[in-house]
Amino acid sequence: MNADTAQVDDLRLIALPTAMNCTDIFVRFTLSEWSLRPLADEAAQTTLSMVDAAVQASDPKSPGFLTIRLRLRGDCLVIEVEDETRGHAPATLQALEGKRTGVEPLRGVGNRRWCELGLPPGMSASAVPLPRREKRRSPAAEALGDEPEELDPQVMQRLLSGLNNAGGGHRRPE
Repeated sequence: MNADTAQVDDLRLIALPTAMNCTDIFVRFTLSEWSLRPLADEAAQTTLSMVDAAVQASDPKSPGFLTIRLRLRGDCLVIEVEDETRGHAPATLQALEGKRTGVEPLRGVGNRRWCELGLPPGMSASAVPLPRREKRRSPAAEALGDEPEELDPQVMQRLLSGLNNAGGGHRRPE
């Protein structure tokens, strides 16, 4: 197995309940870009459990930051959630029993929760077809340019639903 990281993406949020909707959108969008849609539901639920534990451990009057990171390494998807909790022991992650997980204290303040999910059989991180990005055009060129390419309607619906739900409550992991 090759343990080198083939791809990584992360998101930094404030440790408040609204982080749940943003996390769900981030995970599903990233895995869609990486052509790993079959892992999207499991990865989203796993990540939401980890983010929920970090949000619950944070001080709502003075929340710190969360960093949600997705990495492709070897034959697995590694999910990491780093928090900045002060004086709180990391919560156990019962929802992730049976999975390869861990919690590590960070130097200074906070904890890193991690979980590894296996890639689909026969696939390795180096074989995952990653998105190809072209040079971005300047804002002036964009204003003069062609019609934008069509977006996936499912992705747009999830984005709009997530933003709509961000105003109040959040979904708890099941």
